[in-house]
Amino acid sequence: MIRVILGDKGSGKTKRLIDLTNDALKSEHGNIIFIDDDKRYMYDLRHEIRFVDASEYPAAYKCTAHEFLAFVSGMLSADFDLSLIAVDAFKKLVKTSLQDIEMEKFFEKLEKLSDAHNCSFVLSISAPEEEVPEFIRKYTA
Repeated sequence: MIRVILGDKGSGKTKRLIDLTNDALKSEHGNIIFIDDDKRYMYDLRHEIRFVDASEYPAAYKCTAHEFLAFVSGMLSADFDLSLIAVDAFKKLVKTSLQDIEMEKFFEKLEKLSDAHNCSFVLSISAPEEEVPEFIRKYTA
């Protein structure tokens, strides 16, 4: 399953994502990862959640959608117990345009990864809903 939290900057997307991730500890039976572009929200998450500062990994920071998919795939291959990966500031991490065909392929492959590995993904994207293509809007929460 993929969920996308859309909204303009300052609309509360990160707060919703943090709350959703913390609440997931009650229902998820696997490991949870929270990926962000810096360490700013590290202490807002419960200690059981693995926090990843993507700026420490060249393959996951200011990268293409393809490179970010490879980064996430590596996480899944290293931890068979992952049940949720939350990604904050997706547009800061992935520099591919939301309208690009590569982004559409990214979401198709991410959905396949989700199904194959029984891992959910939640991404926060700073953009007004009307500027986001349908292939992303279908995942909005």
